[in-house]
Amino acid sequence: MLADLLVMVEGAARVSARPPLVMNLSSDRCGRGVAMGAPDAAAAEPHAELRAQVRSVCEDFPDRYWRDLDRERAYPEAFVEAMTASGLLGALIPREHGGLGLPLAAASVILEEVNRSGGNAGPAHAQMYIMGTVLRHGSEAQKQAYLPQIAEGELRLQAFGVTEPQAGTDTTRIRTRAVRDGDRYLVNGEKVYISRVQHSDLMLLLVRTTPLERVRTRSHGLSLLLVDLRDAVGHGLEVQPIRTMISNETNRLRFHDLAVPAANLIGEEGEGFRYLLDSLNAERILIAAECVGDGRWFVDRAVRRAREREVFGRPIGQNQGVQFPIARAHVDVEAASLMRFRAAELFDQGAACGAEANMAKLLAADASWQAANVAMQTFGGSGFDVDNDVERKFRETRLYQVAPISTNLVLAHIAEHVLGLPRSF
Repeated sequence: MLADLLVMVEGAARVSARPPLVMNLSSDRCGRGVAMGAPDAAAAEPHAELRAQVRSVCEDFPDRYWRDLDRERAYPEAFVEAMTASGLLGALIPREHGGLGLPLAAASVILEEVNRSGGNAGPAHAQMYIMGTVLRHGSEAQKQAYLPQIAEGELRLQAFGVTEPQAGTDTTRIRTRAVRDGDRYLVNGEKVYISRVQHSDLMLLLVRTTPLERVRTRSHGLSLLLVDLRDAVGHGLEVQPIRTMISNETNRLRFHDLAVPAANLIGEEGEGFRYLLDSLNAERILIAAECVGDGRWFVDRAVRRAREREVFGRPIGQNQGVQFPIARAHVDVEAASLMRFRAAELFDQGAACGAEANMAKLLAADASWQAANVAMQTFGGSGFDVDNDVERKFRETRLYQVAPISTNLVLAHIAEHVLGLPRSF
């Protein structure tokens, strides 16, 4: 689309006889005058084939599947297996390691379509962004040992151990320590809200290897270890499940002299926070895409309800008080989607994208939450009926106002690091 636009602008300077580009407000297409041909499908939607592939997998997991899992607070084992078998969960793994070798922008489309189908990509999304840390900063031996098995579904890397009870979002103040003891590290400490531990073989764990009082800056002295959960649970790692308002398996972890091989250190000791940022930027872009999927699902359902529901002898969608909020929700979701793609583009280029990743997450989380409220209002009392699925998705998308980073902290980051305002905390 952008390439076409650039060609159009450059061509206009050379061929003055062409009629100007105008917008026909009675049509959904842009064209010259009234002679408008069919838009090129590939230019209009570069990920059309990928979207169709994801939808094909999701068709086997209708609303009832997710509704039942929500009631039972169960893990979507069959869905994750199907996504793995299709190769979609290995989207970011290079082809030489058995994956699809897709860019982050394409991976974001996969998770978006899962949520737009009425599903929840949350139980599987971590594998995409965690794997990127191993890919970018792991040794060649680590890549060869883990990536092909992850791509094949023989191993799951779904757990990411960062958050702690005392530190919260102030990641540099974590207290979980790893002390070198010969050819291993001994880990002691506590993590909280660590998801999917029971359904993952491996966990990427952030630890402090140099005491805070001995480092130049707070971000130094942190390291990443790859923990084999199959060996760790019950042998230095205690897992305590936490029940939450949505169907998301999360846990409190306690480490008591857990032995982790030194060979499982990712990159250099003490540089883990820098490596972590790659994962966090990818995480925020991918979760922004999930919010876009949620937002589009809410808008689709609200539109259908507004068309079909009749009160006082006419569809409720005929009333501006109903249709305007839906239209506004649609506009906000589509704008958030564009910022998601901009952030993903920068990430895929290896360029700095922290601000864009944060803005994408903020805009998408706000848009999906607003769309959720619009859908609930459009459905009225029926929105509280679990069989309509609105209340389930309502609860699920609410999470992203506070996770993986709260909207207030995103605004604080933008104020300080983009606008140059004084640090507020």
